[in-house]
Amino acid sequence: MSIYGMPEFNLDRRSFLGGAAALAASSMTPWRVLGGEAGKPNSVFNGVRIGCITYSYRGEISSAEDTLKALIEDGLSEVELMDGPIRSFAGIAGGGRGRPQPESTDEQRAAQLARCAELRKMYNDAGVNIHVHKIPFGQSDEAIDFNFQVAEALGCIGVTLERSEAMAKKLAPFADKHKIWVAFHNHTDNYPVLDKADPILAYSPYIGFNFDVGHYFAGTKGKSPLPVLEKYHDRIVSLHLKDRTVDGGNVPWGEGGTPIKEILQLMRREKWTFPADVEVEYKIPEGSSAVAEVGKCVRYCKEALACAPVSD
Repeated sequence: MSIYGMPEFNLDRRSFLGGAAALAASSMTPWRVLGGEAGKPNSVFNGVRIGCITYSYRGEISSAEDTLKALIEDGLSEVELMDGPIRSFAGIAGGGRGRPQPESTDEQRAAQLARCAELRKMYNDAGVNIHVHKIPFGQSDEAIDFNFQVAEALGCIGVTLERSEAMAKKLAPFADKHKIWVAFHNHTDNYPVLDKADPILAYSPYIGFNFDVGHYFAGTKGKSPLPVLEKYHDRIVSLHLKDRTVDGGNVPWGEGGTPIKEILQLMRREKWTFPADVEVEYKIPEGSSAVAEVGKCVRYCKEALACAPVSD
């Protein structure tokens, strides 16, 4: 059965932009602090939601406030938020190289979740939706449950992590409880199965993919990601967009073989609503910056979607 048939999922997907607009109308204070009210970012191009994983800004930007400024500068209204900005803003210890947060008291967790709600409001007031977050899961049931509570406080529909069938089995009951997606991210050697039903999806209707199309292209030595999208579109929570070569190199967009334009145009034709997130993983050119390179990729997406054929 398609996940789109689940009432909770339809509500979450359809309410993303509307919910952000309603929150923005309630209070403009954070937006004023960040520098103006003249306009808000809108990176929904011909119905396709373009966002960014904040890993793209690594090494240049770390705080939640500066990350938001970068997203606004790049014209982005969607984001996959990495754990660094969340932890620093909410006072959640741990992190770095995928380390989970240490155990906290009930009082500490309550305060941290309240700060996550403030973070969501700051971003929503500025016109940016946090559709998924990436904080590594802890070991205990309490720590795992807390990660889903953070997702709820941030307004996320999912949490991303690296693909693992063992983790799919472990996290499935929590995903079912919270009705929050667990979105597994693939690398070059561990990607969604095409010739049969992917085994990790059987554990829960809230298990899905954070599908990295560049890693797939490189890992399969040049196979198109389009068949994966066509087969699993109702279990894809978000995409990572990057350009790679057949021999595995990360390159500026348009210099590799990943069919980014074709992917975006397919999303437009099929009216798929999961976001496609820019991930800048190539070396930043001399004289440029991560923010500038993300902006180039956003323009690439906009231009690709402007020329996409309209479906009948």
